[in-house]
Amino acid sequence: MTKKEIAVQAVEALKKEYPDSICSLEYTDPLQLLIATRLSAQCTDARVNMVTPALFDRFKTAKDFADSTYEEVAEYIKTCGLYKTKSKDIVEMCRVLCEKYDGEVPSTLDELIALPGIGRKTANLVMGDIFHMEGAVVVDTHCIRITRRLGLHTETDQKKIEFALRKLLPPTESSDFCHRLVLHGRAVCTARKAYCENCCMNAFCRKKV
Repeated sequence: MTKKEIAVQAVEALKKEYPDSICSLEYTDPLQLLIATRLSAQCTDARVNMVTPALFDRFKTAKDFADSTYEEVAEYIKTCGLYKTKSKDIVEMCRVLCEKYDGEVPSTLDELIALPGIGRKTANLVMGDIFHMEGAVVVDTHCIRITRRLGLHTETDQKKIEFALRKLLPPTESSDFCHRLVLHGRAVCTARKAYCENCCMNAFCRKKV
């Protein structure tokens, strides 16, 4: 079985197992998703979802963040870890949004990754979830682990993994596939142990138990 055949089977198996492919971060607009994803680095989505309601109640627009200070934003996100770096990135990012994009979140990969603190993972998430662009591949820890166990790549570099998966996955399915990998990674194919006996991809996974 080729890598592409495995990828297609994985897409279908996960679609059947997890029909609802939604982002686990809670947001109501593009800016909120952008900021929530930045906060999720080295932090669980559950923790981010506990922090963001108060944060987004205080700061409703990019201008609100841009007009604030690193210290004020930091007070709202202290429990997210690396909060000093994240608060600086958020404020600076929103200043760029106001200066270059009238406070709106841009839609292209190059524009997104040019923003302070925004990498390819966040950019792909925004492009897939907000702008519904085909071919968006969100390479997080679950994606790296499970796709390697499936035998779809042997890479460790996130950018190389993204490019490898983009060649294998149906473009219309790639974004939802990545969301389902998160659900599967938490429930079955965990970092500590792969519960292969409970896995919907057991029949074609290349992982050696």
